[in-house]
Amino acid sequence: MSEGGHMTGAVAIEGARERRVRADGVELCVAELGDRAQPTVLLVHGYPDSKEVWSEVAVRLAERFHVVLYDVRGHGGSTAPKPLRGGFTLEKLTDDFLAVADAVSPDRPVHLVGHDWGSVQGWEFVTVERAEGRIASFTSMSGPSLDHMGHWIKRRMKRPTPRRVAQLLGQGAKSWYVYVLHTPLLPELAWRGPLGRRWPGMVRRAEKLPQGGYPTPSLPTDAAHGAWLYRDNMRARLAHPRDDAYAHAPVQLITPLEDPFLSEQLYDDLESWAPRLTRRTLSAKHWIPRTRPDQLASWITEFVMATEGGRPAPTATGKYTDRFGGQLVLVTGAAGGIGRATAFAFAEAGARVVAVDLDAEGAARTAELSRLIGAPESWAETVDVSDEQAMEKLAEKVAAEYGVVDVLVNNAGIGLSGSFLDTTTEDWRKVLDVNLWGVIHGCRLFGKQMAERGQGGHIVNTASAAAYLPSRSLPAYGTSKAAVLMLSECLRAELAGQGIGVSAICPGIVNTSITSTARFTGVDAEEEKRRQRKTARLYGLRNYPPEKVADAVLRAVVRNQAVVPVSPEAHGGRLLSRLAPRALRALARLEPPL
Repeated sequence: MSEGGHMTGAVAIEGARERRVRADGVELCVAELGDRAQPTVLLVHGYPDSKEVWSEVAVRLAERFHVVLYDVRGHGGSTAPKPLRGGFTLEKLTDDFLAVADAVSPDRPVHLVGHDWGSVQGWEFVTVERAEGRIASFTSMSGPSLDHMGHWIKRRMKRPTPRRVAQLLGQGAKSWYVYVLHTPLLPELAWRGPLGRRWPGMVRRAEKLPQGGYPTPSLPTDAAHGAWLYRDNMRARLAHPRDDAYAHAPVQLITPLEDPFLSEQLYDDLESWAPRLTRRTLSAKHWIPRTRPDQLASWITEFVMATEGGRPAPTATGKYTDRFGGQLVLVTGAAGGIGRATAFAFAEAGARVVAVDLDAEGAARTAELSRLIGAPESWAETVDVSDEQAMEKLAEKVAAEYGVVDVLVNNAGIGLSGSFLDTTTEDWRKVLDVNLWGVIHGCRLFGKQMAERGQGGHIVNTASAAAYLPSRSLPAYGTSKAAVLMLSECLRAELAGQGIGVSAICPGIVNTSITSTARFTGVDAEEEKRRQRKTARLYGLRNYPPEKVADAVLRAVVRNQAVVPVSPEAHGGRLLSRLAPRALRALARLEPPL
């Protein structure tokens, strides 16, 4: 179909326009999305994929950019060279790239993005002289330069040490499939036979891929043709790597830490080949265009916009950047106190932040400051966490506009003090609606999205030291927080098999605004205000900052901790609750100094 038509392939990419581009005896199937007046982002797929591996990333990028995808020769809707042998060399693949780039963006360099063999090709494009000036930036994921890899191997063989030998053996074991693909006929027979039929289910189970649109029906033929990518290039280039393979454009390297095919150490010396290098890591396996499209789209957008603006790509410098960079984190009660400090801590670690609060102005301020601190993107949402329908709408909006949440922090809460006999049913309803039902709504709605995605995640519920420290003045508040603690323990057991961690954070006396807004039952308005002021003053004198709680939240997610007391009194109370519960009961009878 001509340019401007609809996709004619087996699986359409929503909103894409298809065109054909001729290059060195083959005809390439090219898809375009987005506004052609915007910078062009060109996505190159790997093996044994077709361009549809990028579909989820492409539709997200198309909101800001002109996005181009093409099937590599012999894959998807593109024709195969004749003969196959010698038809997949990096030189001919470079011809294809330049033909596509000239067709879709003749007057401006493109921002190149490659995954797997698309990244291997991308390294060739960004280091050869004839492509200089046609590439504005390059984002590489799960695919090294064969030249850099050749030098990496030679250095370790010439000067072996126990560490270097271990690296060689480790990567050699991960590369088992490369040896198989060099055998005559066997790969073709396997892909056109049982392997081609079973591969979609195998990769979905191994990577926990979502259903829909991938792999495409052309997989058996694509994989059979693609074996020549390895045969035409691997041995020759690894044995005789180029000495001038320096990147002539800024490079962003995204490394999945759980990639079963590639070692992190392959990129140890990359700065010497790519001086303008930005490194990113994420906790994921190999097929991140399918499992982490939101995160990739965010990083690619950030990198492209920085390059277009002529400035270095911003990188977060927080303590946990390697763990949370690019992840989507939602924090309730984020307008101030522990919630705001937690949002800032995740922002410093490079996470994308959704700040949720009933206070619209406070949530907006938290989102704004999160961007200044280091969040590549942040948004403010106004919602009452106790309102089930409002929370359902929020969950739908977040999933549709921002993606599936990686870390959920149910932090919103209210304080209530007073004797049980002075606490009305309405008082009970208010504190339980926010402190308990707000947590239930968040866990149910966002936890379900995490489970359905199948890529794990983490839920953090803010309980309190009051959850295990009885007090005659906190029956309603303590009950709500004890319920949150038990809910967290139960959820932790249920969701562990799906890779979703659950942590209960139990702060002690923390200097936040909750003290000035907490309600006191059984007293008139004037006395209530007096007690609020006195409580705020006492907490201020204690001056335990919310930032310490926020740091405990991030640490709990990294370590997958179950129950996390925060502050000395919280730790001491937890210990007493286990070793000396009778002493705690005696302390609970004391009248608070108010």
